[in-house]
Amino acid sequence: MPDKKIVCLAVDDEPPALEVMKKFITSVHSLELAGTCADAIEAINFLQKKTVDLIFLDIKMPELLGTDFIRALKNPPKVIFTTAYRKYAIEGFELDAVDYLLKPISFDRFLKAVSKIMQTPLSETRVEDEMQNKRSNGFISFRSDRKMIKVVLDDILYIESIKDYIKVITTTGIIITKQSISSVEEMLPNEMFIRIHRSYIVSMNKIESYNHELVWIAKQELPISRMYRHEVEAVLK
Repeated sequence: MPDKKIVCLAVDDEPPALEVMKKFITSVHSLELAGTCADAIEAINFLQKKTVDLIFLDIKMPELLGTDFIRALKNPPKVIFTTAYRKYAIEGFELDAVDYLLKPISFDRFLKAVSKIMQTPLSETRVEDEMQNKRSNGFISFRSDRKMIKVVLDDILYIESIKDYIKVITTTGIIITKQSISSVEEMLPNEMFIRIHRSYIVSMNKIESYNHELVWIAKQELPISRMYRHEVEAVLK
């Protein structure tokens, strides 16, 4: 039994399911509910501000699947997947999930899942996460052509938004995926990338030259919009 409470986040796009998880989590003394999110994009924003030990995560959600969300995190917390679909079970366990709960979830089954993480002291869990972060190779994953493509952050030149899709332009080629540019921006380290336009994110290391209206990367001319001009100039100077 951990000597500190396990800080939890519940993520589900179905309000009734989210209420069930809130009720279950608050019923267990060793768990602390840090917050709830209606989708993966909201969860990304939440994790930018607060660290949690465990996520109760739905898989089939709009914008971004729960499994893709976990792959996108550089240092994911422990995860217990909650879903109505058995077909995601294998993929869930491949992501080292603590457990996989099928809806409707009983309280007994919930407790069984929670007991698995309680067997590991919380301090060890946090140390393990810190070590994993130090071992990070700087990757981000994108879904394209029915598979996940792993991209080295240092290989990215810039990212362009085209309606509901984004183009990831790298030193080795182009990846096209259905995702919002704002969700990608949340996943990228701000010490390496900067938003210069509502349609463009660029790698600062790859900028060859710039002025107050444009940046040049790999001989491509990219616009700096008024909205981002002050921040871009401050960072690049």
